[in-house]
Amino acid sequence: MAKTYDVVVIGGGPAGYVAAIRCAQLGLETACVEQWINFKGDPALGGTCLNVGCIPSKTLLESSEQYHHLREGIESHGIHVEGVRLDLDRMMARKEDIVLQLTNGIGALFKANGVEWLQGHGKLVADRQVEITRHDGSTDGVNADNVIIATGSVPIEIGAAPVDNAEGIIVDSTGALDFRQVPKTLGVIGAGVIGLELGSVWNRLGAKVVMLEAVEDFLALADQQIARDALRQFKKQGLDIRLGTRVIATEKTEDGVKVHFKDKDGDHEIVFEKLLVSVGRRPNTDNVAAPESDLLFGERGFIHVNEHCETNLPGVYAIGDVVRGPMLAHKGSEEGVMVAEIIAGQHGHLNYDAIPWVIYTDPEIAWVGKTEQALKTEGIPYKIGTFPFSANGRAKAMDAAAGMVKMLAHAETDALLGCHIIGPYASELIQEAVLAMEFHASSEDLARTIHGHPTLYEAMHEAALSVHGRALHKINT
Repeated sequence: MAKTYDVVVIGGGPAGYVAAIRCAQLGLETACVEQWINFKGDPALGGTCLNVGCIPSKTLLESSEQYHHLREGIESHGIHVEGVRLDLDRMMARKEDIVLQLTNGIGALFKANGVEWLQGHGKLVADRQVEITRHDGSTDGVNADNVIIATGSVPIEIGAAPVDNAEGIIVDSTGALDFRQVPKTLGVIGAGVIGLELGSVWNRLGAKVVMLEAVEDFLALADQQIARDALRQFKKQGLDIRLGTRVIATEKTEDGVKVHFKDKDGDHEIVFEKLLVSVGRRPNTDNVAAPESDLLFGERGFIHVNEHCETNLPGVYAIGDVVRGPMLAHKGSEEGVMVAEIIAGQHGHLNYDAIPWVIYTDPEIAWVGKTEQALKTEGIPYKIGTFPFSANGRAKAMDAAAGMVKMLAHAETDALLGCHIIGPYASELIQEAVLAMEFHASSEDLARTIHGHPTLYEAMHEAALSVHGRALHKINT
């Protein structure tokens, strides 16, 4: 007879494994189904994020930034270094070691919290039953009082550039994290978050990177003042970003891959040694539910849920990249916590208006809340406060004074509506604004909060002061 659990989570990525741990903490007998096989051929937890996404990409971003700084930026500090060379094999080995440490750590957390890991592919069938297809092809089944679907997302494929990571010529993000030589030229289809981050890695390591973006607006989801600044800085770094460029076809050659594309000036072609396809991601919901389950799907393969991530089926939830909202690991994790607490009879909650976004380029870009263009479109009255890092002592000392902090507050209530940052450690600084918005703070609350000196956080303070024309270290206009 099939075993019955209080909760079965399908998917062991940031949404799924966090949901499973929180369920177990709340006293629920919990199992997590995960099928991932890592680069060593072993079963692994952590999903895309830890294995071939967030963690390995940030590891390579850090390594490539260190290398680039030694070659290009260290002499301004009066430090002269000779004989700097790249050991790409060792860089990749470090990446793989960090991935193993973190994914193995999730296994340890499962054991410590009493979560059972069921290895294989999970599929929802009728009456909250979950069918598990093991790696050897055998099948098994378990029952659950509650099921949480958290199977994440996969790269979007385009017919004009079919991906084959094994061949390594036309790759997606997984393949671009595993080049064993620095390509002389790298084409990137898509200038979004993934394309910018991986393009930055290989640009720093010596590749000539050309990015082909179909839309006219750079980083359309970001505040456009910040996006314009970012575009200028990235181009200054050597990234060749071409907007309004649509890839028509690709053709493999002896030298790599020939890309045919079209822009406002007509048809063109260019040959790259490697080509990265990074045009977005789609929910990984293929074969996640049998037809007899009657699970309701919405547009583009997303699972239909309400504000508490409940599906149309009683006791069945879906979280993370398979549901509406931004495809962000931390969003999925918090949805996992919310659902676990709801299942346990508590009042789970998630504030979707205070989810931070981060792009880990150099400079980093981060934001939370409304953009200026959104406020204009929605007719919300607002005030703006800005402060440049060029006027921040700590940023100057770090030789990282490019960029700015921009705050948006309601013109009548002064409630903080959004914060947008391009500059050093934007990924860390944005958390102050997230916390402020979670507590419904005003820009004056931040302006009257003492910030240590000299710190990057003083730029946050000054931007808040600037909302009301009170900035102390810039000329107010």
